Amino acid sequence: MATEAKGTGVTIEGGAEAGDVDALCRDMAAKAKRAARSLATAGPGAKDAWLAASARALEARADELLEANALDVAAAPGLGLNAAAIDRLTLNPRRIGEMAKSLLEVAALPDPIGEVVRSSRRPVGIEAVQIRVPLGVVFMIYESRPNVTVDAAAICVKSGNAAILRGGKEAIHSNRALHRVLADELAPNGLPEHAVQLVSTTDRAAVGALLGLPEFIDLAIPRGGESLIRRVVAEARMPVMKHYDGICAVYVDEAADPDVATRIIVNAKAQRPGVCNAAETLLVHAAVAKGWLPGAAKALRAAGVSLRADEKARAIVPDADAASPEDWDTEFLDKILAVKVVDSIDEAMDHIARHGSAHTDAIVTRDLAAARRFVAGVDSSAVMVNASTRFNDGGQLGLGAEIGISTDKYHARGPCGLRELTSTKWVVHGDGHVRE
Repeated sequence: MATEAKGTGVTIEGGAEAGDVDALCRDMAAKAKRAARSLATAGPGAKDAWLAASARALEARADELLEANALDVAAAPGLGLNAAAIDRLTLNPRRIGEMAKSLLEVAALPDPIGEVVRSSRRPVGIEAVQIRVPLGVVFMIYESRPNVTVDAAAICVKSGNAAILRGGKEAIHSNRALHRVLADELAPNGLPEHAVQLVSTTDRAAVGALLGLPEFIDLAIPRGGESLIRRVVAEARMPVMKHYDGICAVYVDEAADPDVATRIIVNAKAQRPGVCNAAETLLVHAAVAKGWLPGAAKALRAAGVSLRADEKARAIVPDADAASPEDWDTEFLDKILAVKVVDSIDEAMDHIARHGSAHTDAIVTRDLAAARRFVAGVDSSAVMVNASTRFNDGGQLGLGAEIGISTDKYHARGPCGLRELTSTKWVVHGDGHVRE
C-alpha cells in the first residue's frame, strides 16, 4: 500500500503509521530488530538459498527492473546528474546479470557465524570458547548506484544481520524494484520477512530519525560524498563505519625500480581516478627525482593526467602547474595528481601524516629496510609495498565481497566484508562449576 508521508509530498510504501516519518522509521527499526534475532539462528543453508533464489529472480524479473530504472534515468538530468553519474545509475541486462552473479559469489563464501575465534580449557575445568556472532541491525545509507541495494542486502544477510537500506532519491524507483525482488524471496526460503527493508521515502528526515534509534540499530554505514558521511557521523547515536576521504599517496623511494614506479603511479592515478583508493599525491625522493620524474610525467600525461607540482618538482617538470597549499589536502577524484619532491623517507611519512586520510598509501622501493620502516610508520588502513593503491578493495584482498572501506581503528579497519560485520561472544561450558 502506498501512502503520502505527512508534510513531505513523498510516497511511502507500506509500514505502520505511514503518515508519520518518525513513526514509520521506528516501526521499521523495531521490525529489523526482531528479524535480526531470527537471522542470528538461521543456518547457512537458508541464507545461501535466499541468495541463489534472489539471483534467479533478478534475471527473471529484469523487465520490471529496467522499467523502474528508466524512470530514474529520465529524471536524472533534472536532478543535476552529469553523464558519468547517469551511467552509474543506469541498469541494463548485463548489469543485472552482474548483480545476480555477485549474489552467487556471496553465497559461495564461508559463513562467518559460529566460527571459533579461540578456545581453551581452563585449569578449573571449564571450556571457554569465543565465537563470531552477527552485529544485529545495519543501517546502510548510500547514493547513486542501484547495485549497492543488492550488494548491501547480500552481505548483511549472509553475515546474519538485518538490513535497513536507504538509497539516494536519484535511484528511488530502481531501489524499490530491486528491494521487491529481494524481499519476495525471504519468506519462501525460511528467512524473516523484515530481514531486508528499504526506506521508501526520499524525505531526508527519515535518515535523522533512524540515526536516533540506537536501541534498534547497531551500526550505520554511509557510502557517498563527504557531506553525507559527516552528517551521519554528527547525528548517529550508534557506531558508524566510514571513511571521509581517499587522499592516497604513492612514495617513490631512492631505491625504487624506475619502471615499476612508473607502472604503479600510472595505474594508481589513471586506471579509475574517481574512486577512493586512487592516488592523489605523488612523493618522489630527491635522489631519483631528476632521473625518473620527467619520464613518469610523460607517461602520466599520456594517460590524460595533469600535474600540480611543488617548486622542486616544477624545476624538473617545468610545464606542470604550480600546486596550491589546498592541493595536498584534496581528493580530486579526477585525472589530477599533486607532485612533491622530498628529501627523505621521513619527510614523505611526515607529509602523509599531515595531509593523508589514513586510507591507502604506497611505497615503491627495492630496499627492504625502507619498506619495513614505511609500513611501521604510516598509519593507514592499508599500506602497499611495490603495488598500486587500487588493491585496497575487498575482492582484491580476498574478502570476496565488501560493504565499504573503514579508516576507523575500532572495530573494523580497511575493506569490510562478512567478518567485519560480526562481533564475538564468549561461550563457557562447565559441569556445575562454581568460582571459589
